[in-house]
Amino acid sequence: MLEIRDHISHLFTHMEKQIILSKKDKEELSISFKARRLLKRQYLLQADTVCAHESFVVKGCLRMLYVDEKGIDHTLSFAVENWWICDLESFLRGSPSAYNIEALENTIVLQVDAIALEKLYQKIPLLDRYFRILHQNAFIGQSKRILNNISLPGRARYDIFLKTYPQLHQRIPQKYIASFLGITPVFLSQIRKQRSQR
Repeated sequence: MLEIRDHISHLFTHMEKQIILSKKDKEELSISFKARRLLKRQYLLQADTVCAHESFVVKGCLRMLYVDEKGIDHTLSFAVENWWICDLESFLRGSPSAYNIEALENTIVLQVDAIALEKLYQKIPLLDRYFRILHQNAFIGQSKRILNNISLPGRARYDIFLKTYPQLHQRIPQKYIASFLGITPVFLSQIRKQRSQR
């Protein structure tokens, strides 16, 4: 069993970029969050189950994916250290998720369930501001990605990916990056080859 005290300081540091936490606030957070370890290729969430937690990544890398009726998986997002990952609709509505969340590396996350989070909002009013900013930024990021995928050629999408997430391209298999960008792995390989020849 992972000890929360060994990892919770990462969450405090991230939150304190947006809000001020008192000693009592930190105690409440420590009680409410649980640490979980995932092995590479292990699922944090499986499709058709309810996403019961918001998860903060302490260490590792995850991807959210959708598997279509032909068995082809489509990467929607990634999460690395100091990022959050969750199927927000499933989490908020208690409905079965359409998505899987898979660990791409051995990973440690801190998790909070909906009931505990609601109690935290009552006890730490500034937490509402923290999560509002978090969700606003996530929405803006997803909106930009959708617009880029429908309006830009694959090469431009890859350039934006490298600029936006410079730390990811070395950690994530190319097939998942291609899926995220809506292009084939072969086309991504051609783009990478052309970039290296510049």
